[in-house]
Formats: sequence, structure tokens, C-alpha cells
Amino acid sequence: MIRSQPVLETARNEPLWTATAKLPKFTRLTKNVQADVCIVGAGIAGLSCGYLLMKAGKSVVILDDGPIASGMTSVTTAHLANAIDDRFYEMERLHGEFGSRMAAESHTAAINRIEAISKLEEIDCDFTRLDGYLFLSPGEPEEILDRELAAAHRAGLTDVEKMSRMPWDFYDAGPCLRFPNQGQFHPLKYLSGLAKVIKRGGGRIYTESHADRIEGGAKATVQVGERTVTADAVIVATNSPINDLVAIHTKQAPYMTYVIGARIPRGSVPPALYWDTGPESTQGREAPYHYIRLQRAPGRRAHEYLIVGGEDHKSGQADDTQERHRRLEEWTRNRFPMMEEVEFVWAGQVMETIDGVAFIGRNPLDADNVYVVTGDSGMGMTHGTIAGILLTDLIVGRDNPWAKLYDPTRKTVRAFGTFAKEAINMAAQYTDWVTGGDVSGVEEIGLDQGAVLRRGLRKVAIYRDEQGAMHERSAVCNHLGCIVHWNTAEKTWDCPCHGSRFDKHGKVINGPANDDLAPVEPPSAESNG
Repeated sequence: MIRSQPVLETARNEPLWTATAKLPKFTRLTKNVQADVCIVGAGIAGLSCGYLLMKAGKSVVILDDGPIASGMTSVTTAHLANAIDDRFYEMERLHGEFGSRMAAESHTAAINRIEAISKLEEIDCDFTRLDGYLFLSPGEPEEILDRELAAAHRAGLTDVEKMSRMPWDFYDAGPCLRFPNQGQFHPLKYLSGLAKVIKRGGGRIYTESHADRIEGGAKATVQVGERTVTADAVIVATNSPINDLVAIHTKQAPYMTYVIGARIPRGSVPPALYWDTGPESTQGREAPYHYIRLQRAPGRRAHEYLIVGGEDHKSGQADDTQERHRRLEEWTRNRFPMMEEVEFVWAGQVMETIDGVAFIGRNPLDADNVYVVTGDSGMGMTHGTIAGILLTDLIVGRDNPWAKLYDPTRKTVRAFGTFAKEAINMAAQYTDWVTGGDVSGVEEIGLDQGAVLRRGLRKVAIYRDEQGAMHERSAVCNHLGCIVHWNTAEKTWDCPCHGSRFDKHGKVINGPANDDLAPVEPPSAESNG
């Protein structure tokens, strides 16, 4: 049945992945431990590193402050692609032809490695090889495809071809590029299997174990409350590094991205990955870029899911989640007439680097035995797997031809324009210190809602729970002092500068901040307003 009206109000605010997979549970760290390598973060990057290091003969300890795969990995759309989000002609401009070739080679290797691991370890994660199609946004010139085709061929992807139309009989999107031999999988089924293999192989995984302090040196240490992990090397795989105050964070910016999962009749859309170009004239992630894939429903059901994402914006700088999801639904219904109800809606955060390539390697301004992986640039599943391959090579002393491309200390002079734009945007957020609050008094805050209130020289983040009780924390992000903003749909406090996120009670859930929002003194009766 085709529905002509949006039905977002019936959708579950949950990723499809968490609703269709069960993850193994692990216990918290309760004693001091030692390992060859300690990995902080149990998402795609952390578990890939742990698995490949274990296979290389290293003992590993993996820490996470939540359950495994509970961060940005759980909200991905899980495209496995060597078609670069920022385009190969842009890679070539920023990194030269060799750098562009290394980008293509590494993402291709990541897809191959996921496939090989899932087969070797018998992980049933719905891995599938399929084509990817890049098509034009309305009004965009065909010359974009021609430029990308030539650049992709120079990068070594000589099997990419231009086609007159997409493999759709229900909507003509015009000419496109076909990228063969891409992939997709169920990310949580894959990581569930990977975690079990690591445990069987002697790796130790501890959850609900927050890394309070990370220090390199002759022996690196990670402090978890009163417990200490000692290791020869540490990998920080926390999406946005929690051990780095400035160096990395000036070269990447956080963007929110939105996703819907809608039912469609099984077989009504050819299985493939699909991406539109987004308005090229709008340089940056604010462009209404879209990405599409399918996921089969559990069991023998007659439907599958069409997963569509996009509508990005800088984190903490918009609070219109429902409108973003509505626009995604409208865009999708205009192109997919077989679409039924939207069953899932969710959002995630993308760390976009100024030059389109992740930072994977030794952490700047730190000891030689502290490594970092960040800057997924919209390709987190392959970048996370690249991290596993590359960091294993660096730690065991093997040469890797991708090391220079992903070096966190790199300076990409040709990306200065993007660097300056993001720096200006970030600096502008500090004007929140001198503005008023979202509300003038606590009585304006609804149940299960939050708002920032100015109280003298301070700004306070106030959440009113469903019983009406007020919960107050400082509104100052403890990373670099920006004022957090309330996210109505996600019930989080989001930092508009570097992407730190805190739950409604102020508990840190995403770096680079590594501590909760600070408590504040209770207001006097006079200051309640």
C-alpha cells in the first residue's frame, strides 16, 4: 500500500540495528590489568583494532564507558564503499594522485577485510556485495560525473563506469556512475561476532568502564576510576579523541546527520548503495546530500527496509530534528512510490575532517605509544576497519603505504579554506557567553525537556524530568568552554564547537569532553524567578 501522507509520528526513535540484533554483555573493570595494547572504545574501530592485533599475537584490553558498539557505530547506515564521499577529484586536489590512489586502495581493502573476517569467523552479519550508484542532485551539471569518473580511474578504480540512468523503473534520476563491488552488512551483528571472537581468543573487554586519564610513556597507562590498565601502547578509538585538547579538534568538525528506515515490498527496489551528489555549489556538509541502501527484515517477512540518510548540519547549531526527518521522508516518497510507513528514525554524528580523510596514527603532541583514530568523514565503517589494519601494522612494526595519507600530524595546505571556515564558525559559538538564555525562568521548561537559563554571570543547563523535578548542571562544556545547546529530539546537551554530547542529566556520552557537565549550586528562592 502506498501512503500519500507522512506518518513519522508512528516511527520508533531507534536505529534499525539495535532493534534487530542482540549484543553480548561484558562486565566492568574491577582490578588492575596489563596488556600489550589497551584500546579505549568498543565500536567498529576499537573492535577491529582488537581483533587484528590479537591475530598478530598481541594481548589486548578493550574499554568502553557503555555497552559495546553503543556509540556512533550503532547509528551508522553501514555503507561499505570505496566511492569517496568527498569525491576523488577533491581527494586528488588535496592529496595528489598518489594520495587519491591510497584512499581508494585502503577503502577497498577495508571492504575485503570485513568480508574475509565474516567468512573466516563465520559471522552471520548479512554481508553482501553489490553495486553503488552516484547520481546527480536536481540542477547539478553532468560534468560533475565526468570529472569524478576520470579521477576515479586515475585512483585505480578503472571498473567504474558512466551509465545513462539508474537501475530504477520507477524514477529517472538521469545519468550516474556505477561503482561495482561495494558492500553492506548489519554492523551490530558483525561487531557482536567480532567481540565473541576476541573473547574466545583471550582478549579482555570491559564495559561501563570510563577512561578518566590516558598517559603515554615507557609504559602507557589508562586510569579507570581507581583501577589502572598498563600497556605497551594505547589506541584511543572514541569517535572524537578524549585525550587531545586542541591538536586534532582544530582540523575536524562535528555534523549531525539524520536517517529514516521505511518499509517497502521485498524486491521492489534493486539492491545497491545509492548516493546523490548534493549541491556542489554549496561546498560543505550543510548541503542536502542523501545516501540510500536496503536492509532485509528479519525472518521471512514480505517487506524490507529502505534506509535513507542526509539533511546534515553542524552539531549543536540546529534543533529541528523532526523537520529534518520530515524532509527526508518527503524526498524519499517523491522518488520511491512503493514506500510504506516509516518505522525507524534516528540521528548520528559525523566527524568531518578538513581534507576528507580520517586521522589514524600516532597522536600529535603525545608519546610515541599513544595512537588515535578519528575523522570518519561519513565513511566510518571502512575508516574504522582501515584503522584496524593500519594501527596493527604500526604497532607491530610493519610498513604500511597508507600511513602518510592518514597521519594525524599532516598539514593539508590546500584545505586552508575549509579550515578557516570551520574555525570562524567555531569561534562564533563563544558569543553564547554574552547572550541571554533559552528561557527567562524555569517555569517555561516543559516536562521531559531542557533549556539553558542565564543566572547572573553563569549559564545553567536545566532539565525538567517527567515528574517535574529540576536537574541542573553547568551549561559550559568542559572541553574548551562552549555553551551547550538542548537537543529536543535526542534529549541531549550538544556542544556546538567540537561535538561533545551529554545526556539529559549532564553525563558525558561523546567526546572530546571526557567529564560530565559540572554541578552547580542550588538556586536561592529569589533566583528561581
